[in-house]
Amino acid sequence: MKTLSYLIARNCKVYFRDKGVFFVSLMAPLILLFLFVAFLGNVYRDSIRSVAEGFELSDALVESIAAGWLISSLLAVCAVTIAFTANTIMVQDRVTGQADDILVSPVPRSLVALGYFISTFLVTAAICLVSLAAGFIYIGIAGWHLTAADIFLALADTLLLTLFGTALSSVVCHFLRSQGAVTGVQATVSAAYGFLCGAYMPIGSLATGLKNAVMFLPGTYGTGLLHAHLMGSAIGEAGAGLPSNAAEQIIKGMRDGFDCNLYFFGDAVPAWTCYLVLSVAILLLVGVYVLLCAKRK
Repeated sequence: MKTLSYLIARNCKVYFRDKGVFFVSLMAPLILLFLFVAFLGNVYRDSIRSVAEGFELSDALVESIAAGWLISSLLAVCAVTIAFTANTIMVQDRVTGQADDILVSPVPRSLVALGYFISTFLVTAAICLVSLAAGFIYIGIAGWHLTAADIFLALADTLLLTLFGTALSSVVCHFLRSQGAVTGVQATVSAAYGFLCGAYMPIGSLATGLKNAVMFLPGTYGTGLLHAHLMGSAIGEAGAGLPSNAAEQIIKGMRDGFDCNLYFFGDAVPAWTCYLVLSVAILLLVGVYVLLCAKRK
């Protein structure tokens, strides 16, 4: 345990020692939040009003729902993309020869692999939690409708997605042997992942074939959970003061339109299934990572 603690501390120190990488990793979610608000805020507000066409929504409620969408989308993307940035330590050690020095020492190979995994998770979680705190502040300014359960579940969703991003990046980065390859993978993931997991645009707006395809990706379910927990309470307020039938209609329409409700080939996916899919995906990726590390010469 002492050796593992040393390896984790060493990896974290190496990452935070590079002030440029750390600053970019920390600022990237905040910059992305600013870009979301500045360039996509009006698009989401108009989309909310169009989904609720025929019903009157206050500007404050629209702002609150839009803020929930923005923050949940931001966290869904950052939990995976930042994990790839944090995992560059593993690749850098191979490039510089540090990995060979560690492996020829009496330290078990399993501890070395576990040290990289845990340090990547800790670095990514720290940055994502800072982003979540900033997101709560933004939601509070826009209009606070979150309950204590929403806050707890959003925190759990963020950590679970961070664990998924750590496992995915660990498997992918295991095959990388140069800094250029890491940069290329980071750029690809940053550009594509947000669209594939339903963060940048609702899944319902995609073509039918693509809509069905993204439902096979675990990240989609994590994004849906964040949408539901950061938008659900505000959407529930949209039916306040309306007859029960009208309230159910507007709430269901908005939850469907903004991926709070997910459908797998037309069948509704309950929240527990989303957690199950994400958890199984994490276990499978961790298992693959363990096998890769065990077979590495």
